[in-house]
Amino acid sequence: MARNLAFLVLLLLPLSISEATTFRPIADSHRSAALELFSSVDGSYGSLEETYQALRTFQILGIEENVDLSKSTCALIDEKLRSSSSSTKDLFYALRVNSILKCDVNAEVFEDIASKLQVVVKDASSLLDFYHSIRSLVLIKGENSKSNVHLADADGIFHSIKALSQSDGRWRYSSSSNGAEPSTYAAGLALETIAGVVSLASSEFDQSMIGKVKNDIAKIFDNIESYGDGAFYFDEKLENQGPLSTTSSVVRGITTFADIVSGKLNLPGDKIVGLGKFFLGIGIPGTARDLFDQLDSLACLENNSAAIPLILSLPATVLSLTQKDQMKVKVNTVLGSTSPPLTVKLVQLGSRDTSLVENQELKFDPESSVYSFVLPKTVDVGKYICIFEVVLHDPEHDKIYATGGQSQAPIFVTGLIRIDNAEIAVLDGDLGSIETKQKLDLSGKTAVSLSANHLQKLQLSFQMASPLGNVFNPNQVFLKLIHETKIEHIFVVGNTGKQFQITLDFLGLVEKFYCLSGRYDIQITIGDIVMENSFLGALGHVELDLPEAPEKATRPPPQPADPYMRYGPKQEITHIFRAPEKRPPKELSLAFLGLTLLPLVGFLAGLLHLGANLKNFPSSAVSATFATLFHVGIAAVLLLYVLFWLKLDLFTTLKVFGFLGGFLLFVGHRTLSHIASKSDKLKSA
Repeated sequence: MARNLAFLVLLLLPLSISEATTFRPIADSHRSAALELFSSVDGSYGSLEETYQALRTFQILGIEENVDLSKSTCALIDEKLRSSSSSTKDLFYALRVNSILKCDVNAEVFEDIASKLQVVVKDASSLLDFYHSIRSLVLIKGENSKSNVHLADADGIFHSIKALSQSDGRWRYSSSSNGAEPSTYAAGLALETIAGVVSLASSEFDQSMIGKVKNDIAKIFDNIESYGDGAFYFDEKLENQGPLSTTSSVVRGITTFADIVSGKLNLPGDKIVGLGKFFLGIGIPGTARDLFDQLDSLACLENNSAAIPLILSLPATVLSLTQKDQMKVKVNTVLGSTSPPLTVKLVQLGSRDTSLVENQELKFDPESSVYSFVLPKTVDVGKYICIFEVVLHDPEHDKIYATGGQSQAPIFVTGLIRIDNAEIAVLDGDLGSIETKQKLDLSGKTAVSLSANHLQKLQLSFQMASPLGNVFNPNQVFLKLIHETKIEHIFVVGNTGKQFQITLDFLGLVEKFYCLSGRYDIQITIGDIVMENSFLGALGHVELDLPEAPEKATRPPPQPADPYMRYGPKQEITHIFRAPEKRPPKELSLAFLGLTLLPLVGFLAGLLHLGANLKNFPSSAVSATFATLFHVGIAAVLLLYVLFWLKLDLFTTLKVFGFLGGFLLFVGHRTLSHIASKSDKLKSA
């Protein structure tokens, strides 16, 4: 289990689901994504910057043992640290990677690098030069607590860096024209750099200068933006930096500065919580750099000394008095674990004596990470609001938390509602005396059979009580009368204090009932969100005798058709085809076929009579070819006629005939031309 990022996610859960799957925004899916996005090539991640991002991500997720880069990477680190041509950026990331891998680097190498960086800091003019060199000196000092790495002119260096700040909390990269544009991303780098200056100062640092930086931090929060769901972020409009990288830079700068300086850093709690919500709401980023920025920022927010954000997620909960449920708050951390004091206040909605529990501290079970709270015996069914509040300062662990204020969650306490003294009666219309009266069992075990006319009344009454004996007033109490023609009439049952009662005067309802006499089924509906025994039940029926409807009386509306009948079976359609026409005998049809073939026979007989032969068929190869193709084309036309008669349609036949006609025209012309030329030669001879 990973060891970092102690964001709290408090889930309010009933006992029946307290063992449900825990909500962990940073979990196995992030570990799988990290191993996929930070995949090494031949045991290397390319640049030392990418190597640091990979190792830092694995360290936060607790999976650094899955990679083994110590040999090849340590050799590269040693090369960069000893090379005289290494830039301050290369030295910075080499030292960063070394702080994780703990390579065996000679102490003299660190001393030589520190001497070079002291010169760089003295002559630096840009924010990035200050940042890389000073943060590198901080890393060298961290390798050996006894090392004498310090800044002799810390005040002067501080003023050089502070000169790049702007009135709105942003910073410039340099005083030149190229770096004069203010940047929110640069503000995070500047705060990290100033924190390094304070930690490397050889003497007590001027607290008035620290106060100016604190004012700059307060101004930065004036530029913060929100998505509207409680998530806050910083955006950069002048650089190629997105909200994630910009917010990550500011968070690293603020938390690094807060851990170095003395005195409380007043940060807006709601915005600190909003920053945590922003990083958690991203999910799993799609690039390695974004994943590093997300996890590193969450780690910075967890381990800072200014304010650790606690994100409370409190869904609505239903507790049952019948099952003796207890209110439990499940504590889920993102990766680590913590248990700050948590108090609760219970308020009942719609009650004059609203506060039933006043700031009672919940008991914490370290084994299950569950806060528990037993409902007082005075709590009855109803709707409540639980107001949770975390003690923002934990003196036992010297931690300050930020929650963004109190967190509220609706609680519904349910139970079985008792229904007593249920009666139904038919009353005389004039005197109001009881004609018929029967006891009711609203659970549906008994059914009444009543009869009445239009001069009488129907009265229903009952009482409802909560498990503690208090009068219970549900949200829905309806009485429904359903005529045998399926026409329904719904009435709201009113509450007269301790009793529910409704009286139907049939004389005044004659028009509404469309003067329809007959049987009316009686149904009652009682329901409420906190009532475990809500029901819709049939009470019986009443035979109602109403006067005949006058001519101009309103007719009952047509009942809507059942929509499910649209997809049901339809009436079977029976169809008798017309009797076939009488056909001629088979012999007559065959005789007619023979007659149609007679022209063909006559054509062949005529050819024989005229003495048709193949003597004049061309003998040369070219002429013989065209003559053969001409006769084949004629045969094809005849075959097309047969196909048209048997299978083809007119349009297809015409298309094919157009092609054959052009072909016959060409080969026929060549054939006739040969015959004509041969005839001319014979005449001339």
